Amino acid sequence: MSIMTTKLGKLTLDSPITVASGTFDIENFHFINQKCLGAFVCKTITRYPKKGNPTPRLYESEAGLINSIGLQNPGLDLFVHENLPMLRDKLEVPLIVSFSGSSIAEFEEIMATLETQSGIAGYELNVSCPNVDNEGIAFGVDPEVIHQLCSRLCSITRREVIVKLTPNVTDITAIALAAEAGGADSIALINTVFGMAIDWKTGRSRIKKGIGGYSGIGIKPIALALTYKAANAVKIPITAMGGIYTWEDALEFFWAGASMVALGTANFIDPLSAAKLQEGLSAFLIEHRYSMRDIIGKCIL
Repeated sequence: MSIMTTKLGKLTLDSPITVASGTFDIENFHFINQKCLGAFVCKTITRYPKKGNPTPRLYESEAGLINSIGLQNPGLDLFVHENLPMLRDKLEVPLIVSFSGSSIAEFEEIMATLETQSGIAGYELNVSCPNVDNEGIAFGVDPEVIHQLCSRLCSITRREVIVKLTPNVTDITAIALAAEAGGADSIALINTVFGMAIDWKTGRSRIKKGIGGYSGIGIKPIALALTYKAANAVKIPITAMGGIYTWEDALEFFWAGASMVALGTANFIDPLSAAKLQEGLSAFLIEHRYSMRDIIGKCIL
């Protein structure tokens, strides 16, 4: 194993870097080497196609982005027949399929279909999207529902099951513990926090739906604190995201207890972000004669 090797539940990965779902397309690999990533997380899919929310649905704020995309995606059937074969053909790193549903039964139906397909290393259960009605975040705020969801889904797969948590709760540790108790192999956090922007001249909302999901450098302290809290509550690994732009940012999350980091908004600013992070992190580990296991969760108070 190299100094960059990390463990994520059932998976041993060559790099502790991945990308947040919906922020990175495989066409970006024209610019960077795939191997800078430990895994690739695809855009969240749902049982049926979604055209997404009405525009405008993206706004660049003072310190990040506000989005209200609404899980626009081609749906499960098209994903299985068109997108998945392309991903299998082009990817050189493990594939994590992100998906969301409007009920536990729908989550089960999606996973059952994906279980018949090859080339999938694991699943990200997106229970944290603030931009759709009656799914996503509706699951992510209730520990009992999270426990039921994980118990049902983990019983039908041997692949990695990652639960993506929302920060928009009173106590994230309760949700993290419920996911762990339900059998999740790892958790991912945080998704976006609620955000809004208004044109001060006209009074018009910058986002058609009003409130959207706020991401970017402005939420980094929130994400870091919640990563630290979750890491001290559960024994399963954590993929951290939220305001991570540089290898120095990533190191803060590793010290806080994350086993992996995901780049999101940073990909829109610089498509080379993942490669630069990998290069900087590797140089730091070599210089200090560390491996990933030497720094994960070793924050000094």
